[in-house]
Amino acid sequence: MNQFVHLRLHTEYSLLDGIVRVPELMTAVAAAGMPAVALTDQSNLFAMVKFYKEAQGAGVKPLIGVDAWIREGQRELRGAGAPGEGPSRVVFLCQNLTGYRHLTQLVTRSFLEGQQHGAPMMERAWLQRDVLEGLIVLSGGQEGDIGQAFARGKDEEAARCLARWQALCGDRFYLEVQRTGRAGEEVYTEAALDLAQNRGVAAVATNDVRFLTRPEFEAHEARVCIHDGALLADTSRARRYSEEQYLKTPAEMAELFADAPELLVNTVEVAKRCSLEIKLGASMLPAYPVPPGSSTERFLYEEAERGLGERLQQAKMLQGIARDTQLYGERLALELGVICSMGFAGYFLIVADFIRWARENGVPVGPGRGSGAGSLVAFVLGITDLDPIEHDLLFERFLNPERVSMPDFDVDFCMEGRDRVIEYVANKYGRERVSQIITYGTLAAKAVVRDVGRVLGHNYGYVDKIAKLIPFEIGITLDKALAQEEELRRSYEGDEDVRELIDLARTLEGLARNAGTHAGGVVIAPSVLTDFTPLYCEEGSTAPVTQFDKDDVEAAGLVKFDFLGLRTLTIIDWAVRDINAERLRAGQPNLIISALPMDDAATYQLLKSCKTTAVFQLESRGMKDLIRRLQPDRFGDIVALVALFRPGPLQSGMVDDFIARKHDTTGAAIDYLHPDLKPVLEATYGVILYQEQVMQIAQILAGYTLGGADLLRRAMGKKKAEEMAQQRSVFVTGAVARGVLESQATMIFDLMEKFAGYGFNKSHSAAYALLSYQTAWLKAHYPAAFMAAVLSSDMDKTDKVVTLIDECASMSLIVEPPDVNESVYAFKVSGTKNIR
Repeated sequence: MNQFVHLRLHTEYSLLDGIVRVPELMTAVAAAGMPAVALTDQSNLFAMVKFYKEAQGAGVKPLIGVDAWIREGQRELRGAGAPGEGPSRVVFLCQNLTGYRHLTQLVTRSFLEGQQHGAPMMERAWLQRDVLEGLIVLSGGQEGDIGQAFARGKDEEAARCLARWQALCGDRFYLEVQRTGRAGEEVYTEAALDLAQNRGVAAVATNDVRFLTRPEFEAHEARVCIHDGALLADTSRARRYSEEQYLKTPAEMAELFADAPELLVNTVEVAKRCSLEIKLGASMLPAYPVPPGSSTERFLYEEAERGLGERLQQAKMLQGIARDTQLYGERLALELGVICSMGFAGYFLIVADFIRWARENGVPVGPGRGSGAGSLVAFVLGITDLDPIEHDLLFERFLNPERVSMPDFDVDFCMEGRDRVIEYVANKYGRERVSQIITYGTLAAKAVVRDVGRVLGHNYGYVDKIAKLIPFEIGITLDKALAQEEELRRSYEGDEDVRELIDLARTLEGLARNAGTHAGGVVIAPSVLTDFTPLYCEEGSTAPVTQFDKDDVEAAGLVKFDFLGLRTLTIIDWAVRDINAERLRAGQPNLIISALPMDDAATYQLLKSCKTTAVFQLESRGMKDLIRRLQPDRFGDIVALVALFRPGPLQSGMVDDFIARKHDTTGAAIDYLHPDLKPVLEATYGVILYQEQVMQIAQILAGYTLGGADLLRRAMGKKKAEEMAQQRSVFVTGAVARGVLESQATMIFDLMEKFAGYGFNKSHSAAYALLSYQTAWLKAHYPAAFMAAVLSSDMDKTDKVVTLIDECASMSLIVEPPDVNESVYAFKVSGTKNIR
């Protein structure tokens, strides 16, 4: 049986010249009976985690490596693809964890220190014996230093290059040869094999793979042209690749190298020598500094108990409300027990620390985002600013003791101050341990049509007309567009040029195109980042990011923290500053935005009148229509508005049902499904609107723990038939045991399952509703300051300017409309001029 392992292969994550998708690669490798395959993307390890996981799932041994550029000192990059010019190439393969760490450090250094004209380079001087320990090195074929020496007719220089590599790597260095039909290959191969025989060096055959099958060559060339800004038909463009660079089977390689079968055998030997094992999935938190003699868990308890006392006192002083200390104490103890038993005490302390720093240093922080607002510990530590008990929010929706997974606080910061908070974290934990996270742009439907149209040489107007037929919607694909848009389908079926363009675009659609920075993700490592991930940065940048994306950094063991920028916080902050300046001059106490009364009549009147331009989450035309119909008169209605204004509820009839029940003065239309469920469903008029309600129904009616109820909620969202059948049995059995009729229990389960698909996270909805209320309150009571803040932050939207001024004017304000083309807006309200 023929045996062969591909040791050099570029995936789509090479970004410039690979179109191999990792899942399809593993399917092809397994089908061809190859025991292993290597990942050697150009200068990076972007795809390492994805590749490693997919290979393990396919029963294929993953070989991790990099195709790297090596330069002598600071030489300028000239004609990187041409033998004898510029830097040389080499392939590194990791034998073990030591080699992987060394490669990670080399790749990181090439981005941070070695970039020339956008190409990361490794310096020859970096490659010392200790640095290359644990790495197998392939010579790079024609483009390696040995190949370039042969191309220049410098056989002695080639021998010296070989000797240098042998001195560094010993028998871990292999001469690499290829037969892909590119110019000069046979001459090089003959010289390289002679040198190998004369010097007793092993050689391997590679196919320098760029695509999976021969027919994909044209698509590959299109990708290269997209990157290079060239036309496919341009006869003068560089032809660096051949149609032979596909994933050949062992039999095809055996035929190609029938005269040198040992080159194939050696690829298998190299694969055997590589035994890298990477532990994925185990999260490792940085150590939070606690006072001497304390522990992370003890310190969390102390901070939480102190914070609870402050929150209870605050509620009494600012709102005149005396909370049930026993209820709060029991909830706090329960949450702390779960947090500490799961090993997350440090996580809560880290988040609380940088949020506390932000507030103390004038960076506004949001009241919460996502399910984290359901945690009382988060509330008393100051991570969130919404009382979860008051708003009936569930801790188990955030952190489930029956399903171990990392907590995930998404934190909103003022747009102006977000970077300052990240800077604080970097200074506190060490810049070598903190970075933002990479993200990859893809060749999406519209973009890939435009790109392919350009490299095919079509004029802009022609391509633009085709691209505009693709619907502008999230997740649209060319296949979906063809199914949805009749005009596009007709053009595709009746115009050969359109068909050629779209067919070629389909082969490239979805490929990774470029690297960028994730909007909010930040990682804090327990040691230097390169112990977990290589780093990437743009040429000239001083802010490196991880080479692994948000999912892969977590798989690699790093914990992600989301630092998100929210303009609304900036608006609130600017408005409150102006308001308090006025109040100070008038001898009035400061306005405390977090202590607003939640039953303010003027605020609800503003909402009912639909004057919600610039009110957070409530300003769109569709939302205004929903507000007009719902007529919110309590905070719970605002929470519901945020949850209802989504395609599912709007299209399912849930919204109509909710509104009808709210306005039914007799109460006859409200059905709570079971008397015991009235406390759960009363706030939403009997409609199952929130995911937390599904959990509470399961707990009350069928005896689920809230952790078990969260698993039920997740199962309903996944809609797996076998799992749902099991959950249905557990629910009905539990409900019947509590005195519920089986038919009624079945009916309620069916309703829960139906609404689970539309259910919204109440913790997130309540936290964002609080911002909605705060902005509405500011607009109702201090419209001049609010308007100045809004327009200063969003001056380019002239339609908003006019609407906002009209709404304020209709509220009996004397407003002199500014010239909307001015760069600075001035407002005269009751004779007071406000200019930011």
